[in-house]
Amino acid sequence: MSEKILKTITPIFQEVFEQPNLKLTNETSANNVKNWDSLNHITLIVELESLTGLSFSTDEMANLSNVGDFVELMKSKGYNG
Repeated sequence: MSEKILKTITPIFQEVFEQPNLKLTNETSANNVKNWDSLNHITLIVELESLTGLSFSTDEMANLSNVGDFVELMKSKGYNG
């Protein structure tokens, strides 16, 4: 199921970070993606919320360290891709 979610959210990451060839893994993080700064992080969250219909709290966002954490949070809220 995680692979399905990764496939669904990859286009958003590619668009927000202006990297059409970006490949996401669970380990992908701000440390290894060019242009992943605080402003683009907020844009990413807004786009993911729009795509999924989910809402993410500030506390939830503070506990995320990589894409795998995003995926697990989305799954915990019932999103399956």
